[in-house]
Amino acid sequence: MRKLSCTLAGISFAAAAMLCIASSSARASDEKAPCTGPSTQSKLERALVRTAEHLRAHQPLTIVAIGSSSTAGAGASSPAASYPARLEAELRLRFPDEKITVLNRGINGEVGNDMLARFQQDVIDAKPDLVLWQVGANSVLRDHPLGPAGDTMREGIKILKAAGIDVILIDPQFAPKILAKHNAEGMINLIETTAKETGVALFRRFSIMRFWHKERDLPFETFVTSDGLHMNDWGYDCWAKLLGGAIAEAATRPAPRAITSATVSPLAPAVQHATAAPTR
Repeated sequence: MRKLSCTLAGISFAAAAMLCIASSSARASDEKAPCTGPSTQSKLERALVRTAEHLRAHQPLTIVAIGSSSTAGAGASSPAASYPARLEAELRLRFPDEKITVLNRGINGEVGNDMLARFQQDVIDAKPDLVLWQVGANSVLRDHPLGPAGDTMREGIKILKAAGIDVILIDPQFAPKILAKHNAEGMINLIETTAKETGVALFRRFSIMRFWHKERDLPFETFVTSDGLHMNDWGYDCWAKLLGGAIAEAATRPAPRAITSATVSPLAPAVQHATAAPTR
């Protein structure tokens, strides 16, 4: 961006002050524009098997994003600025030759049980290859106990895995209204534990947004609306970019080599013989 100098020459003091403020705001906007995340937190620990198979076979890929207001797009300037819409655009950029559809199944104010109740109609019936389940935020805001939330997630994941669908859990946002609740960290830990126990991927939105605020020194207003809870256009867009990158990496990473007799070292039998306990 071309730098603007603040000068009083030829204009009033008030006009010069306004020029300085506008210039500073523009520079701040430029500085916050790059979308980055912590490398250790922006990748998925689990491969996306079905997603990878569809991409390799050049088959249409259907993704369902289910969740509450973060998925529906509360705080975005338009439906096109919601994270599912931005994710579809990001994935199509990364895979220009593939047909990729992201369906937005977010409803404001829902908790896990509400979403689970509409799994058949809003998720399974769409025949998705990948489901993104954003969950936990409203339970935290309403001070719901963590135990039932964990049971709901496990039941939902069981249903999705039985249908052969890839799953990514998405935890709550790092935002003032979430942070003010006593069980916020407990929910983050519960979602991480549930993902590990059920063998599904986890996108660590909370940690990524904390990185924006703590490590990049971005004020909350950079990525959260004035209500202190919902994400804004920049936040949704960056979330979608990082999630799109994580999905692309997980779906294209090399599969582990199967161990066969041809890959076993010829020294293995000798070593085994040498270290075997002598017979008596």
